[in-house]
Amino acid sequence: MIENRFADRVNRLGSESAFQVLSRAKALEAQGKSIVHFEIGEPDFNTPQNIIHAGKKALDSGFTHYTAAQGYLPFREAIADYAKKYKNVNCNAEEVVVVPGGKPIMFYTIMALVNKGDEVIYPNPGFPIYESLINFVGAVPVPMPIKEENNFRLDVNELKSKITSKTKLIIINSPANPTGGMFKDEDIDGIADAIRGRGIYVLSDEIYERMIYSGSVKSIASIPGMKDWTIILDGFSKTYAMTGWRLGYGIMNKDLAAKMTDLMINSNSCVATFTQIAGIEALTGPQDAVEAMVAEFKKRRDVIVDGLNSIKGISCKKSDGAFYAFPNITGTGMSSKRMADYLLNEAGVATLSGSSFGSYGEGYLRLSYANSLENIKIALERIDKAVKSLNA
Repeated sequence: MIENRFADRVNRLGSESAFQVLSRAKALEAQGKSIVHFEIGEPDFNTPQNIIHAGKKALDSGFTHYTAAQGYLPFREAIADYAKKYKNVNCNAEEVVVVPGGKPIMFYTIMALVNKGDEVIYPNPGFPIYESLINFVGAVPVPMPIKEENNFRLDVNELKSKITSKTKLIIINSPANPTGGMFKDEDIDGIADAIRGRGIYVLSDEIYERMIYSGSVKSIASIPGMKDWTIILDGFSKTYAMTGWRLGYGIMNKDLAAKMTDLMINSNSCVATFTQIAGIEALTGPQDAVEAMVAEFKKRRDVIVDGLNSIKGISCKKSDGAFYAFPNITGTGMSSKRMADYLLNEAGVATLSGSSFGSYGEGYLRLSYANSLENIKIALERIDKAVKSLNA
């Protein structure tokens, strides 16, 4: 037998449990079991037709060759215009880097900025890849508790207590995965006040920026003095239902953009040109499909949250954005992992344990309500029956 000689850093990588649960759920379906899927954070809508047509037209027009590693210039210009309109961030094409999906911006930010031993503050519960990549580079993960009693907002005073001379990067996400929580303007202002002038970068994950049900989202990059210290992460998977197109981008100062472009050259070369042309249409074309999708998600949110709150032992706050419910299940007496496994195997409902998003997610489940109202109602009936049988 050949001995495995993996690099130490690879053994520090975590994973994303959504795909693991999806695999288990598909295996059960193959055995004939009915499963309602709440595990994957993917809109169940198709990409709008105008975007699809733009991609097809680009293919027919010969946009099938390499383009600039930083991104197709007309696309980067469209992103800069979009940022001015929706984020109140003045930037230009030099400050935009196009990547295949949103995750590369997380990866490249940490690779380009964070050294071994540096501290990175990140939300917990939060997207699991944050912590995975911090560990990968040998940095020190510093979890920032995101608590239900604070409506899943960040506590600025608690954040201040975690900042040290070794803090290199702070990761924020609003609206957030998995909680659906959203920071208020005063939270964003407080973060900026806490770090301004201290040489600390912010990775602002704004992938759910358009998925909000009331109010507005403030980008920390829009605050004077913060743009050069902020890396905005955004993309097309959620807002435009383009998960399979693998299209995302980062906005950052031009010096960092040059380093990220080097990382693109060393890893992906470039994003497909025809995909970027479809992205231009997404940003500049009609936005009615986005608005209709968000309106439908709001209806689903209301149904699933009301339904969860009617089940004994479960309580759930209404999320302000994204498309996730994050119910508290401590009243059932079961751990997050046990409850998620129980619901999958016994009730045919695929959910994720809150603990898969960090230790502070214990006692919760994440349910993606990117599913039909009919299926949501079926799942709620199954969950109610399963929880009642626990005490029968």
